[in-house]
Amino acid sequence: MIRVGVVGVGKMGMSHLSMIRAHPGVEVAAVCDATGYVLDVLGKYTGLRTFTDYGRMLDSIELDAVVISTPTASHYALVNQALDRGLHVFCEKPLSLSAAQSEELAARAADLGLVTQVGYHNRFVGAFQEVKRLLDSGVIGEVSHVLAESYGPVVLKPKGSTWRSKRETGGGSLYDYAAHPLDLLSWFLGEPVAAGGTVLGRIFSAETDDEVYSTLFYEGGTSAQLSVNWSDESQRKMTTKITIWGSKGKIAADRQECQLYLRDTAEPPAGYEHGWNVRYTTELTQPVWFYLRGEEYSAQLAYFVESIAAVEVAARPHRQNSFGSASVTDRAIELLIADADAGSSTPVGRAEPQLAAAGAAAVATAPVAQRLGWLRRTAGKVAR
Repeated sequence: MIRVGVVGVGKMGMSHLSMIRAHPGVEVAAVCDATGYVLDVLGKYTGLRTFTDYGRMLDSIELDAVVISTPTASHYALVNQALDRGLHVFCEKPLSLSAAQSEELAARAADLGLVTQVGYHNRFVGAFQEVKRLLDSGVIGEVSHVLAESYGPVVLKPKGSTWRSKRETGGGSLYDYAAHPLDLLSWFLGEPVAAGGTVLGRIFSAETDDEVYSTLFYEGGTSAQLSVNWSDESQRKMTTKITIWGSKGKIAADRQECQLYLRDTAEPPAGYEHGWNVRYTTELTQPVWFYLRGEEYSAQLAYFVESIAAVEVAARPHRQNSFGSASVTDRAIELLIADADAGSSTPVGRAEPQLAAAGAAAVATAPVAQRLGWLRRTAGKVAR
């Protein structure tokens, strides 16, 4: 039985608490939150031990792991305290508001041999997992372009705000919404080497962005457009979509289904044929022990628990959604910030020379039309 402490019981934290408490291999040993009345209710109706002091909880309760669902700005300190005590960590996304801090946490956890996971739940959506499987099989040939979209009704008026819409605590739409499609792009294509035309626009928020638009470039000439808006009241809830064009076909997916179009030049995989194919999430999703919000939320927690329970550290499949993969997404976020600040294509980060070299290689191998576009942007930058 794995003993878990849950830290932060807001919207996501309460969901995580409900799901992991129902897991047959888990004992929730303690809950920590800054809001006393929430803890009073939990203590009264669940019998769980509750704390308002995180350090005191870690020191007084024997734990194997923690689930952290607090505002993003607090993640770095809370995760470090857990690592100090040799605890496995599941942390809500994004891992931190600094790629350097995320990399530091990833390195520490790896040195300690601990299981880490970040809550990018879309990697556990059956339709997106099918996209990954199809891409890895090479069925649509060479990928030329991807469109990654995410829209939802989060900030719909200028008055009022939450920690998510403050730059110093949540990071705005870029960190809260755009991080999801960016993480899928990292999963599907790898790490981008450059960004261009990035817009971090405000619609209602006074302190941060409500919309994010950019073009990302990858080694080999593949490009991706990012389109994100959390002030879109035409959406009932968050909607994430991925469309991928390849030399032999096209893939389009959201949480509900995965559509695959195959040209006559493609070799259809088992269960598929030339032309349009559709696989629905109901046939692509494995059942879970407890349903709340969506199977993917339970599936990601099950993956975390199973990784901890693995007998040998080397056998633990904690590479999926680990601190390391989350750091790649955090670096992509900072790439967009630097590009928006500079107003042009700007490789950035701790390995800027390497990124610049990779960017040059990407340009050199890109299709002619795409190379010309990149060169025009570069020429414009020099002219300024």
